[in-house]
Amino acid sequence: ETVARGQPLLALEAMKMEHVIRAPRDGRIKSIAARAGEMVNGGVPLVELDEPPA
Repeated sequence: ETVARGQPLLALEAMKMEHVIRAPRDGRIKSIAARAGEMVNGGVPLVELDEPPA
């Protein structure tokens, strides 16, 4: 899926607060490392972006 800079990619819940993570640049989602509701560790990349399509 293609995303634009600033587009919401995912929402993280920590300490009962929700944080929206937005795309840092235009691109195409290459991989997603977690599923909805899954616990994740800090510092682990959750979404990998490829270059946007030409």
